[in-house]
Amino acid sequence: MPPEVSARIGVVGDFDAGNRTHRFTNAALKHLALDFDWVPTESVGDRPDASLGGYDGLWIAPASPYRSMDGALEAIRHARERGVPLVGT
Repeated sequence: MPPEVSARIGVVGDFDAGNRTHRFTNAALKHLALDFDWVPTESVGDRPDASLGGYDGLWIAPASPYRSMDGALEAIRHARERGVPLVGT
């Protein structure tokens, strides 16, 4: 049997436990047995390598009024320029 391979996913957005879509995002990633963290948009800033460099893929969170639209856009740029798989919803 081959070894289990897991991807580490950064969910870029500002998690809100009261947001139904955010809860469903967590449930979906847990169901897929993926390791993930929510990455606040404000933490991406001017140095996305520091906050996003350890992830195998990025998911731009759905239903987010982002605290930092610049942070969300910088995460997308980071993924595009480094060939990191990206899902935007």
